[in-house]
Amino acid sequence: MRSLSRWLVLCLALLMVAGLSGCASSANRQAMTPGDLATTKKFPYSVAVRTAGGSETGAMDSSNISDQDLQAAIEEAITQNKLFQRVVQGKDGDYELSVTIVHLDKPIFGGAFTVDMEASWALVKVSDRSIVMRKSIKSSHTATFGDALAAVTRLRLAVEGAARKNIEQGLKDIAALSL
Repeated sequence: MRSLSRWLVLCLALLMVAGLSGCASSANRQAMTPGDLATTKKFPYSVAVRTAGGSETGAMDSSNISDQDLQAAIEEAITQNKLFQRVVQGKDGDYELSVTIVHLDKPIFGGAFTVDMEASWALVKVSDRSIVMRKSIKSSHTATFGDALAAVTRLRLAVEGAARKNIEQGLKDIAALSL
């Protein structure tokens, strides 16, 4: 009986290590890009997108969102939904959209991973530097065993989902503006 309980403890420990180990991967820009925003608003202006507050995923780290991937996901969503006439690089846009990740709360372990994200969104009219919109957007997403068995994959899916929901809400808020 004692050897059976020792064996069970060893098996549980190995399962935990196997579930928690693995290489973490960065959030995928395509997975962070929301689909149809269900808005008919199409601004006849150009926009430049800047992002900050993200971080690269290290070898021994959990999934993170890089600034470049967040920017690419936002630009792709704007382009797909034709929210602005075009997305430009640098300072040549009619508007500048700045999105800064303020908080990304990720669980360390568990069956279902819920990630909470808060990002600061600011839209500025370049010609007179007037602030058209400034707001903090909070989002959350949960990934379960049904989404992925591996813990590192579940965490990445939860991070991507929280970012996708944040981008969707931010762009819907911009679409509600009168520019």
